[in-house]
Amino acid sequence: MKKSKWIAIAAVLLCGVLLVQCAYTAQNVPKLTAGPPANKEPVVQTAAEQVDLSLPCRAAVLIDQDTGTILYDKNGDTQMPMASITKLMTLLLTFEAIHDGKLQCDQEVPVSEHAASMGGSQIWLEPGEHFTLKEMLKAICVCSANDAAVAVAELVGGSEPAFVSQMNARAAELGMKNTHYCNACGLDAADHHSTAHDVAILSRYILNTCPEILEYSGIWTDQLRGGETHLVNTNKLLKSYPGMTGLKTGTTSGAGVCMSATAVRDDLSLIAVILGSPSGKERFEAAAALLDYGFANYEAGAVPALPNAPLDLPVRGAKQGAVQLDYNDIPPRVLVKKGGGKDLRAELVLPESVDAPLDQNQELGTVNLYADKEKLGSWAVKSAMQVEKLDFAAAFDLILCRAVGRESM
Repeated sequence: MKKSKWIAIAAVLLCGVLLVQCAYTAQNVPKLTAGPPANKEPVVQTAAEQVDLSLPCRAAVLIDQDTGTILYDKNGDTQMPMASITKLMTLLLTFEAIHDGKLQCDQEVPVSEHAASMGGSQIWLEPGEHFTLKEMLKAICVCSANDAAVAVAELVGGSEPAFVSQMNARAAELGMKNTHYCNACGLDAADHHSTAHDVAILSRYILNTCPEILEYSGIWTDQLRGGETHLVNTNKLLKSYPGMTGLKTGTTSGAGVCMSATAVRDDLSLIAVILGSPSGKERFEAAAALLDYGFANYEAGAVPALPNAPLDLPVRGAKQGAVQLDYNDIPPRVLVKKGGGKDLRAELVLPESVDAPLDQNQELGTVNLYADKEKLGSWAVKSAMQVEKLDFAAAFDLILCRAVGRESM
């Protein structure tokens, strides 16, 4: 049979295919909106269960690190000084500069007269003295050295005022609406303030994006200057509270005694923020009580597997017959009430097929998570690739290639 005949046959077949496709699509539009919109994070209702823990502090917040869910709140949005918890922002900007390749941990940090003049907790830096950035980070995290924090701020920002501008800009980007920095170390200043909620936001962010901070905040003792300067961690809970990992303490006359404490037990990661305690002893007692409350009432429940979940989904009107599916938004664990992990049930909602074109990361379905009949949250199932629509020319070429291929057999 001649190729001209195959071309004619192909054209007739293509018209038929397009007509059938149009009719099929009109009658079988995939219902991608079944169920409520997908949320990236589960919703845990805790406000109605708020309890009075009688914590000895002016403000306190307890959150789950993975989801950011607030589990306890006492004056969480009240502005007040936060002392050396300020250094968490100094550390964040420094770690981000390292991640961006702007700084190296083994490079030397020069000490200016301004940095050496800082009072309060310090490692007694001398102008012109040099330490590596890693050594400075240890001094900041372990013994909360103000002089080291300012020296690092000058390295990152060029000067402390320029660095403080970066601190305030980063706070705004993170949604820390009630925070304003005046210095890089946390010494009392007229307009230097934050809130327990904002400190929790910052603590969670640095833990999730710069987990190496725990390598420093978990150090109990270390030394500098060949053993002449000893560093002892200001976080005494590292030795007394099971699961304690960090994070930062702070004390000034204006702020009182403060802390952002992080702990992990059975895959549940909690952040407890304490601002304005009367003493160090009461600060640690408040943080421990807050963490005890969280671990006693919540757990990290494993999201059930979806054994029959398809790896791809048929696509109509495309050159390729299917699109690969992306389930990466589904977390391995979610926050649930204590004992609720055993009752979790996952439900996959997907259409039988979808129409081209498709963008990469386009939402095609959802995975809904339930505890008994209560819906805890839902996550999107997305396309793992872009799929272009099959136009007339491409469809004609496809049919022609198949027809010619049969002739050559």
